[in-house]
Amino acid sequence: MLYPLKFKPRVKERIWGGQAILSKKGKAAGRLAKDKLYGESWDLSSVKGDISVVTNGFLKGNNLQEIIEVYMGELVGEEIFERYGLEFPLLVKYLDCNDKLSVQVHPDDALALERHDSFGKTEAWYVVDCKPGAAIYLGFKDLNITREEYIAAVAESRLESLLNRVEVKPGDVFFIPAGTVHALGAGIEVVEVQQTSDITYRIYDWDRVDAAGKGRELHTALAVDAIDFEADADLLHKKYDLKAGESYKVIESDYFTMTLHEIDGEGEFDRSMIDSFIIYIAIKGSMQIIADGNSETLDEGEVVLIPAEVGDITIKGSGKLMEVYIK
Repeated sequence: MLYPLKFKPRVKERIWGGQAILSKKGKAAGRLAKDKLYGESWDLSSVKGDISVVTNGFLKGNNLQEIIEVYMGELVGEEIFERYGLEFPLLVKYLDCNDKLSVQVHPDDALALERHDSFGKTEAWYVVDCKPGAAIYLGFKDLNITREEYIAAVAESRLESLLNRVEVKPGDVFFIPAGTVHALGAGIEVVEVQQTSDITYRIYDWDRVDAAGKGRELHTALAVDAIDFEADADLLHKKYDLKAGESYKVIESDYFTMTLHEIDGEGEFDRSMIDSFIIYIAIKGSMQIIADGNSETLDEGEVVLIPAEVGDITIKGSGKLMEVYIK
């Protein structure tokens, strides 16, 4: 019988990173250099070259693709296995943004399939922490902007003036469908849940240059056909009110469903009818996850994968928990 699975984080240096990942993921990820800037921790991944490896139980040392190959629908769900095969369909990251990330856009499934033989990239951000006044960039200020106006702004180096800036606070959730122009600002830590895809079109990098005076590559031509010029940030900001002992479904899409739980004591969850794996992410606090009699502790920042064959789940403890699955 399968059990709740934990994985070793795959931590990545980034020029825009900071020190938060060092303290939050260092123990699980292994030895990390204290003088490095770490921007991303890939906590659950099947991206080639970055496939997650199990750290607990009898499957310890096996990677995610290997256990899908053996357990198939028992692990991910029958319909999910039929569609995605050995590729786990979601990628979970923790990002520490000590500087602004580039402004980018991702293609949808159709365009990604045509150009890259890949799935597209729809994603979501949960703001774990941020500095006062920190902001993201989501869509355009003018919802009626045309393709021609955008192209002209890029050519005239005034794209920044068109971007919609949104100040954030801890607990904010944003759903970012493929095609939405976006960027994380400085001073923000987020949990990111996305389709398994590493395709990014960079459209603006704040005029930054390296020591040689050279800027990073932009994908201007590729991005134009990918952009949804009508993306509305107000609709993509998923507002909710969550009290102790309650749950709130903040995102329900074709790509994933995300529910937030404020755990206070003990809760019973029947997930036998969804035919999907479940990902639990401890946003705050410490909890015990009991799945069909198998128990695993989940501390702040940790991620656990519950196999699809599990029916009854009990969660004990105190804190905020994110739940993600495919409907």
